[in-house]
Amino acid sequence: MEPYRSDLDEVIRSAARHGVRRIVTIGIDTHSSQAAIALAEKHPGRLFATIGFHPHDAQQASPDALRDLAELASQPAVVGYGEIGLDYVKNYAPREVQRRVFIDQLHLAKDLNLPIVIHDREAHEDVHSLLKEHGPFPRGGVMHCFSGDRRLAEAIINLGFYISIPGVVTFANAHSLHEVARVVDLDHLLLETDGPYLAPVPFRGKRNEPRFMLYTAQKVATLKQLSLEEIARATTANAIRLFGLAGEPDDR
Repeated sequence: MEPYRSDLDEVIRSAARHGVRRIVTIGIDTHSSQAAIALAEKHPGRLFATIGFHPHDAQQASPDALRDLAELASQPAVVGYGEIGLDYVKNYAPREVQRRVFIDQLHLAKDLNLPIVIHDREAHEDVHSLLKEHGPFPRGGVMHCFSGDRRLAEAIINLGFYISIPGVVTFANAHSLHEVARVVDLDHLLLETDGPYLAPVPFRGKRNEPRFMLYTAQKVATLKQLSLEEIARATTANAIRLFGLAGEPDDR
C-alpha cells in the first residue's frame, strides 16, 4: 500500500528487530494479491500472502477474476483466502453484490483448502448468518480486526474461527474490545496491525507497522493478567497453526 512505498524494506527489517518474526500480508483484489505473493517470495520464511476480494472491491470479482485468484492459490507463499466479507459502513459496493461475492469466495476458499480471513464492519448479523449457512469450513479462519461484542466472539469461535485483536484494544474507550480480549481463551486469539491503519497507542493516528504489535500484545497481556511472553507465545502458535506457516525467518 502507498504509505509503505518509500521504506518497505526497513519496515520489514524493523519488525524482525522488534521480535515480529513472521508476517501475513493481505490481498484485497487481483493486483494486491499478486503483489502480496511477490513480496512474500522476496522474503521467504518471513512473509506469507493471502488472496481475495475485499467487499469494497466486490464489483471487480467477476467469474474470470475469481478463476485468476484460484490459479494464484497454487503459489507456495499463499497461506489464506481473504480478506473477504461485508462492509456496511463505506458501502463502496451494493450490499447485495457484497453478499453474493462473499458467498462465492467462501466456497472458493473451501475448494482451495485455505483458511479464511473475514472482514466485518457493521455487518455482524449478516456475516455470522452467512458463515453458519455456508459452513462448515474445515480449515477455519479468523475474524480480522474484530469489532463485535463478547456474544459475537463466542458465536464466531463456535464456528471454528479465531478472533484477531487490532491496535484498537489500546484505545481507552474500546470497552467492548477490552472485554473480548479479557474473556476469549488464549487458544482462539490472534494479533494484527491492520496496517497502515489503526496504530496502537502511543502511535495512534500515525502509520501502523508490524513492530507496533508489541503494544497491542502488551495491552492484551495486561487485560488478561498474563505476561507479554505468554501472549506472544500463544498467538504465534495460533497463527502458525491456522495458516500452516513453515520455515525459519530469513534475518537479512
